[in-house]
Amino acid sequence: MSDTSIKPIIAVTASALDQHTQKYIDGVERSNGEPWVVLPEHGVDASEFMAKANALVLTGGDDVHPSRFDSMPLATRTQTFNEPRDAMEVELLKAALNDDMPVYAICRGMQLLNVVLGGSLTELAGHSGTFTDDGEVDTVAYHRIFISPGSKLAAVVGSGGIVRVNSIHHQGVREAQKSPLLMAGAYSLEDGVIESLESPSHRWVIGVQFHPERRMELPPHFDRLFQSLVERAEERLFTTQKR
Repeated sequence: MSDTSIKPIIAVTASALDQHTQKYIDGVERSNGEPWVVLPEHGVDASEFMAKANALVLTGGDDVHPSRFDSMPLATRTQTFNEPRDAMEVELLKAALNDDMPVYAICRGMQLLNVVLGGSLTELAGHSGTFTDDGEVDTVAYHRIFISPGSKLAAVVGSGGIVRVNSIHHQGVREAQKSPLLMAGAYSLEDGVIESLESPSHRWVIGVQFHPERRMELPPHFDRLFQSLVERAEERLFTTQKR
């Protein structure tokens, strides 16, 4: 019989422990998981990560450096990068995928998932909202997406069809950039940008381009993504304990 007092450990990667990261932490805690924030300066490698974590959350943040998917860095706009974070997350994500660990990839996280599995990214217009001078979100863009009824995303949130989501990004994935190892689970109705990616060869690897951690901006059934992730992590935890 499993010990239900033991919570699965959910690794949450980020650039800093700030108000944005706290929203992801809250999502994990509401779902009865134990968050473990992993920052680049912590020096966590794949072996330590695999020994401790039961699932991985890749959060939003700076752009993935173009050198990881394009030999010609985009020079048409000012971008912010965090190469130590890129290196850390690529290592941890590859380890998680190799061992079929549950992965929940949000915004930048979905983009990184696509890049790690051989895809690329493109510049987008109309998806980013506005920002203050110090880089904080001022206004959020919204648009409608279509969730494919047969997708893993639809199975988790409880339905397919059309729904409005938030949008805070200027890069993304279209069909031309999508990894051949991933399937699209949702699209923007306005311009066809991919809004969700999932792996058909893993039990639970889902990426979304929107931000379910910003709960007041989306329908409440998107909370089920954190809940489902923690449930899969709990299964992994107790399966590992029985070995």
